[in-house]
Amino acid sequence: MNGSRLALVTGVGPGTGLALVRRFVAGGYQVAMIARNAERLAEFARQLPGCHAYPADVSEPSQLDEALNRIQAELGHPQVLLHNAVGGSFGNFLEIDPQVLEQNFRTNVMGLLHLARRLAPAMIEAGHGAIVATGNTSSLRGKSNFAGFAPTKAAQRILAESMARELGRQGVHVAYVLIDAVIDLAWTRKRYADAPDEFFIQPGDIAEEIWHVIHQPKSAWSFNVELRPFRESW
Repeated sequence: MNGSRLALVTGVGPGTGLALVRRFVAGGYQVAMIARNAERLAEFARQLPGCHAYPADVSEPSQLDEALNRIQAELGHPQVLLHNAVGGSFGNFLEIDPQVLEQNFRTNVMGLLHLARRLAPAMIEAGHGAIVATGNTSSLRGKSNFAGFAPTKAAQRILAESMARELGRQGVHVAYVLIDAVIDLAWTRKRYADAPDEFFIQPGDIAEEIWHVIHQPKSAWSFNVELRPFRESW
């Protein structure tokens, strides 16, 4: 790797994940991408110079360890971690498969924990770094049909807060970016076919705000950051 900075992005798909990759490449970073879809990651890497594909399921510690070992051997230590991978399912507490909730917990919470435990020590040693998890409204409230999802996002937010209180005083910025909106994707456009453009939040705008959060001056760091379109009720 050259002397540029390195960011690691999990959950790189065609929406927020790819937008984050594009923004950090534009900002001069090398980017290591982790996601389960190896073919799609390889295509992104072909399209974007400075991007590197590492297929892995973040809910499987052995796969994640292998990917992180390769990243650190080939590219070095990431200065930025963006945990965008998400496990989600819908249904009330009587309907959901308990194993699905457990799987989502492994992706949303244990994935963040495992990544941070591997990457934070080098950030601490360097005296700087940033860790951001992308969240959503489910991290703040447990609606009836979100029993397989909301508990894991709430736990993720609390874990990130605990990390922020520990790492902040060591120079490492941890933030939780709550996305209170429907992200503009092909499948969401189909689902909300009658919704106007301003109903959706744009992946590129999410990425721009996360870029801003990560590069805030140390005298004014954010932890809880909420994003929503101007017409969103909240």
